[in-house]
Amino acid sequence: MIQKIAFLGTPDISGSTLVYLVNSGYEIPIVITGEDKKRGRGSALTPSPVKVLASELGLKVSHDPTVLLDTEFDLAVVVAYGRLISGALLNKGLFVNLHFSLLPRWRGAAPMERAILAGDEVTGVCVMKLVKELDAGPIYQARQLPLDREIILSELADQLSRLANEALSDELAKGDDAFSTAAEQVGEPTYAHKLSADDLRIDWGVSSGEVLRKIRLGRAWTTLDGSRFRITSAAVVPNSSLGLAPGEISGTMVETASGVIEIKSLQPPNKREMAAKDWINGMKRAQDLRFI
Repeated sequence: MIQKIAFLGTPDISGSTLVYLVNSGYEIPIVITGEDKKRGRGSALTPSPVKVLASELGLKVSHDPTVLLDTEFDLAVVVAYGRLISGALLNKGLFVNLHFSLLPRWRGAAPMERAILAGDEVTGVCVMKLVKELDAGPIYQARQLPLDREIILSELADQLSRLANEALSDELAKGDDAFSTAAEQVGEPTYAHKLSADDLRIDWGVSSGEVLRKIRLGRAWTTLDGSRFRITSAAVVPNSSLGLAPGEISGTMVETASGVIEIKSLQPPNKREMAAKDWINGMKRAQDLRFI
């Protein structure tokens, strides 16, 4: 019977699973998380969201995964930990990963982002056995989720996190039979490489739907007169055209290669996020503006 569960995770999306395990009565002998990092302006080191949460829950925390070699546990649950698990640790006990895609599609670091960018109609979660090869282990549980064309990344993360916890709960509910049966992955793998700054730059020379996919990630950017702007919220204007070149701005509307995007909010350089209408109303020059 599984009673002691070691936990490995780092970002916010990992936190709900840790809370679920604690609230379900499992003993958490150790939480392994990423190193403290500089996460904003200033030079102070900031702990990971999981480290903050684990400390609030009164759990033992470490940045060193090798402490697991001397830790007694029945199962190790990994959720967006951010580092590969060594063969020595995998030999120590059973490690399972909650992965936010329908494997083998989108193995790797950014499955949710890549699913949105690719325009996938369906996504989901897998509870899989960790093996040496990246995200290649057999699957204990899988759940599907329709991928709404307007959902933003943070909303998708919340939905998939809840779905992953449900899948993990169903497997743990099997008692002594938990994690005894798994299905090998079927199909050609695709890889969800971590997004770069170039991946997040808006190309106005594509369709409005493609532009919106990038904006839905929350960190999309473009330039105006050589300065970088972050576009934080937008919507497609159906069946519309401004008769302008891609990237040209009319009020809060921007022409694309096919269709129009209405900007709802944005963040100008060195300023806070604001409503697009407030930004355009405050511009000294509101004509002949073009995002590049």
